[in-house]
Amino acid sequence: MSTIEAITTTDAPVVGFSTGTAAPLSQALVHNGTIYCSGTGPLDPQTRTIVSDDFETQVRQTLTNLIAVVEAAGGRKDTVLKCTCYVRDRENFPAFNGVYREFFGENPHFPARTTIIATPHRTGVQVEIECIAAVAED
Repeated sequence: MSTIEAITTTDAPVVGFSTGTAAPLSQALVHNGTIYCSGTGPLDPQTRTIVSDDFETQVRQTLTNLIAVVEAAGGRKDTVLKCTCYVRDRENFPAFNGVYREFFGENPHFPARTTIIATPHRTGVQVEIECIAAVAED
């Protein structure tokens, strides 16, 4: 039986779902060379507050937080295989695509992706992203 390793990094926020509680999740798990990242949002890793009301700024911070977890687990931006993205407002979908394209544009490929219009659990959060990535071979 192969092992499962839980990943934690202070370079990305860990958020409780109610005041004074720890979230019942891992930032990521690694199993058989695959990284499974929990959803993350546009929070500052130190203050755990939303970085901005601006949608594009929120998307950039969310992707930065996600890659911090991927890197802590031994992956890289170019080893992200699939993203599941949650966007609050349909009207922001074109802006989301623009930031996402810019962020992953230097990769040899874009990750597979599903985008869902949904309301994140925290007031003010306009985007949440989770991913599956491969551990880097080098």
